[in-house]
Amino acid sequence: MTDPDLQKKDPADPAQASEPVVSKPYIMPDDPEPASVEALVLEAAEARDKMLRTLAEMENLRQRTRREVADAKTYGITGFARDVLEIADNLQRALDAVPAEARANADPGLKALIEGVELTERSLLNTLEKNGVKKFDPTGQKFDPNFQQAMYEVPDPSVPAGTVVQVVQAGFMIGERVLRPALVGVAKGGAKAAANSNEPNDGA
Repeated sequence: MTDPDLQKKDPADPAQASEPVVSKPYIMPDDPEPASVEALVLEAAEARDKMLRTLAEMENLRQRTRREVADAKTYGITGFARDVLEIADNLQRALDAVPAEARANADPGLKALIEGVELTERSLLNTLEKNGVKKFDPTGQKFDPNFQQAMYEVPDPSVPAGTVVQVVQAGFMIGERVLRPALVGVAKGGAKAAANSNEPNDGA
């Protein structure tokens, strides 16, 4: 006869191998340490700072690219415009070579030629202006070396010293930049010098 106690302890018995397994109770994880919380906060702040810096750099790049595109559109014809100005100068010289008296007494053929040259010059200047190139004449203005180049001085006490009284060659702007400075004659002396010249000479 089989001992019931031995039967219970027999490991080969499949009935005993299928005993129910009791799962362990769930244990809540420990609260994070204060040091790890500070590290997470610092990491989040650094990530936010990097993101803001990246966004700022992208905005700066976008604005710089926009300016470069606008400058290329405005000033890309600078070299071509300088070459065209030589044509405008030659047309002006051709007109200046005809004295006013000869122009008034010219026959119909010469008058037609002069009018044709004037029309060509106006058309050329209008085309330049449509492309951002503008002619400027500083006569009567105070001399500015940023926009004009002084060629000589003119004794003229009727205007303040440093006033542009003659323009040898007109200047041109392209956008906000000087394409070619105006060649000018500047008043020497002026009203102040004239007043001083009327003062009595102490050595007389």
